[in-house]
Amino acid sequence: MNLAEINKICKNTLIGHLGIEFTSFENEVLEARMKVDERTIQPMGYLHGGASIALAETVGSGASLLLINPEEYNVFGMNVSANHIASVREGYVHARASIIHKGRTSHVWNVEIKDDSGKLISVARVTNAIVSKKSK
Repeated sequence: MNLAEINKICKNTLIGHLGIEFTSFENEVLEARMKVDERTIQPMGYLHGGASIALAETVGSGASLLLINPEEYNVFGMNVSANHIASVREGYVHARASIIHKGRTSHVWNVEIKDDSGKLISVARVTNAIVSKKSK
């Protein structure tokens, strides 16, 4: 699977509705971006913490998907924990997932979310289960 394929399969999902777009993958690091707009803000006009967590889980899970054979395995999010460090009202936020643990049945990712200027907005830890698909 490549970036174009992963962006395509996400089109009509929560990921697509939030405008999340995968932008780069190399050396087991996946990057994505999400616009801060009416889809992703809370009523006071700031980026919603839940949107940040959705971005973190998306980039962590997408990264696992790019490391496995999707014909043989599924990726399921097991845990996401996040700390929101700063707020943002406009532009894009950029998520970068880097692998901490690459096991046979689980992956753990560190995700940093920054604004357009590189200011740290949120940090998250994403743990995924790598599950063999059942035979039919």
